[in-house]
Amino acid sequence: MKTISPSKKIMSKLGKTNAEFELIEEGDKILVALSGGKDSLTMIHAMKEQQRRAPFSFEFIAVTISYGMGENYNELHKHCVEYGIKHIIVDTNTFKLAQEKIRKNSSFCSFFSRMRRGYLYTAAQENECNKVALGHHMDDAAESFFMNFIYNGQMRSLAPKYKAENGLIVIRPLIQMRERQLRAFVDENDIAAIGNEMCPGLRFDIKRPHARANMKKMLSKMEKEFPSLFTSLNAAFKNISADSFFEKEKFSL
Repeated sequence: MKTISPSKKIMSKLGKTNAEFELIEEGDKILVALSGGKDSLTMIHAMKEQQRRAPFSFEFIAVTISYGMGENYNELHKHCVEYGIKHIIVDTNTFKLAQEKIRKNSSFCSFFSRMRRGYLYTAAQENECNKVALGHHMDDAAESFFMNFIYNGQMRSLAPKYKAENGLIVIRPLIQMRERQLRAFVDENDIAAIGNEMCPGLRFDIKRPHARANMKKMLSKMEKEFPSLFTSLNAAFKNISADSFFEKEKFSL
């Protein structure tokens, strides 16, 4: 069986994030959402290494959701088998449903996201998992914060851990890592990651979403001027002064 050891920086950050937010604990059985992209591929190998290092035991399985549009996950499954990672592919008819429900020029990202999350939750329950791990990183959290801030007028980001309505605990082990660290991991280890070619939106005659792309460009410019931007954002997400905002309930003295 092959092995890959993620960098010391990745494993150190994973361990610190896990200790800080108590993400992975003794006896957990975790469903890891595996799209085959650089983020989720890094996550399965980091968690495999954490299994070896941690002073407690836990299990995890990788689950890939197929939208039913002819995706071929044979190489991804082969990769998991080679590295001793249990992998399940869940076939769905999401693409067909989307063709019936999504109108021209309407949003498709939220539809596929909701459907995918629902199938992941179902797979977690069927496989007796108590947690679901998602591969969001610090760049995702920052982009989500500014998207909500600019487009929705909300102060909201991505939590490291939360409880879903069905009782499952959702965790984000990579949430304090930078996207470039995850990209470097797959590049340095010559791992074939799945990219935008699997995006179902490419098969629809719809307007491409622009908000997240705009945030990436904006944050890239900001980081060039303020190199410590993401370090400060990470700290700020843990240091929220709620009393200083315009919530009128706070002023009922």
